[in-house]
Amino acid sequence: QVQLVESGGGLVQTGGSLRLSCASSGRTFRDYAMGWFRRAPGKERDFVAAITANGDNTVYADSVKGRFTISRDNAKNTVYLQMNSLKPEDTAVYYCAATLLRGALQVVATFGSWAQGTQVTVSS
Repeated sequence: QVQLVESGGGLVQTGGSLRLSCASSGRTFRDYAMGWFRRAPGKERDFVAAITANGDNTVYADSVKGRFTISRDNAKNTVYLQMNSLKPEDTAVYYCAATLLRGALQVVATFGSWAQGTQVTVSS
């Protein structure tokens, strides 16, 4: 297990940008694949994006492809989610998560460590 702390959420207008950060306190951060998920009001927690431990591969939900970018800096023990061209339907609580597993990175149950969540609100 690793401890994860998020930052960067907030209120933005449609078309705006935000960057979320998720810092890990563990010294083994480079061993973990990382993911971002979100939960909109009244909905399930949904996959947004994921990145492998070495950063070589990424995967995105269709709804965010071309607008969001996941990246990581293993020297800083941090994963990022750059969100551009934001839409009101992107409004949700965003969570980063970590896993030592290598597959099924779009699945909530793959991830064993979760951050506390940060609110992103996109106004129309």
